[in-house]
Amino acid sequence: MNSRREFLKAGLALGAALSLPRWTRLAGAEPGPAGPAARPVLVAVRDGTRAAMLDRALAELGGIGLFVRPGQTVCVKPNIGWDAPPERGANTHPELVGHLVRRCLEAGAKSVSVFDNTCDQWQLTYDHSGIAAAAREAGAHVVSGKDETLYREVELPGGRSLRRAFVHSLVLDSDVLFNVPVLKHHSGAGMTAAMKNLMGAVLDRRFYHQNDLQQSIADFLTLRRPTLNILDAYHPMVRNGPRGKTTADLVEMRTLMACTDPVALDAAAAKMLGLDPEKIGHIRIGAEMKLGTMDLTQVDIRRLSLA
Repeated sequence: MNSRREFLKAGLALGAALSLPRWTRLAGAEPGPAGPAARPVLVAVRDGTRAAMLDRALAELGGIGLFVRPGQTVCVKPNIGWDAPPERGANTHPELVGHLVRRCLEAGAKSVSVFDNTCDQWQLTYDHSGIAAAAREAGAHVVSGKDETLYREVELPGGRSLRRAFVHSLVLDSDVLFNVPVLKHHSGAGMTAAMKNLMGAVLDRRFYHQNDLQQSIADFLTLRRPTLNILDAYHPMVRNGPRGKTTADLVEMRTLMACTDPVALDAAAAKMLGLDPEKIGHIRIGAEMKLGTMDLTQVDIRRLSLA
């Protein structure tokens, strides 16, 4: 895998967005005291294993018990879109998924289920991504995202393009929804992070592409906002997304971010990729619809390093 230095030498146009100084200025200002309770908290952790960074992020947010109470049902929604091994960066890393499942069960969750509506053949994608094995070993129920009987048609009265959709019952019925995307380039949407990952909760993915992709991505948040969004940005895919071709498409950034506000998380993630959040349609639309904030000066960003 390319190092950050090798990546920059390759001439891809991310520039200073990938450097540590830029990472420490995600909000355009140095971190200050915590603001009012209404301000969303975004935790960005660097330089540890995915498991260690998740533990540190959860601790900073108040602990897993703040999100999962004993007896609750939990749905973990990673990105399991592509039939590719973990080192390709096309899917959420199985280490992160497995560790989150363990933490939920330790918090007393009645059950934890993991699913995604994959782009490639689902059994192969679940297996080759490593997520099915990691989730089962941790104690989760691994559920098909292709079983049409598990979807229910619901209305999204707040949606502008996506007004009705068949949504997976785990998303509709679980007490807790953890949205666990991987950060990567996307040829259609510009990027994939928290908001785009929820597209895998809907049966007919083609509707999005045929009916204003950017608006439809934002519209889904009018149905349900995740309890917490946890972004795997350890080695983001910066070109040839969303599937990718080789590990040369990745740059190692050793980062995990967590936030209850998916719009804020995506705005910060866009900056990590050297993108202007204003130019990513679903981020801008999500902010305009008041589904979250893209103004990172209004976010309590807590930057931590485990190095």
